[in-house]
Amino acid sequence: RPYTCRKCLKSFSDCSNLISHQRLHSVEQPYKCEDCGKRFKLTSYLSRHQKMHTGERPYECSKCGKRFRIRAHLLQHQPTHTEERPFCCPICGKGFKHNSYLTTHQCLHTRERP
Repeated sequence: RPYTCRKCLKSFSDCSNLISHQRLHSVEQPYKCEDCGKRFKLTSYLSRHQKMHTGERPYECSKCGKRFRIRAHLLQHQPTHTEERPFCCPICGKGFKHNSYLTTHQCLHTRERP
């Protein structure tokens, strides 16, 4: 990988990927949403944002048909259809489908507010 970012040392095989990556380190936001004027560093961020205006939800759960704008949200949703509970409380052993649920639960043991 001959192209390396000088800020974080991440390397890329393609120069254009390095250039896109370097925008993450800058304050430059060259991509503007024509609907609301919000600006973005990367075209992929703008594309994701624009789905909010169009209502497009291209990612569908094969179990229940629920649709999502963002693939990561579909992946986060899918465990709700299984009994798998991979996040376990180290104090009482109770299992949870999502790490965020475990974090909230652990506050019960520490008496802290989430």
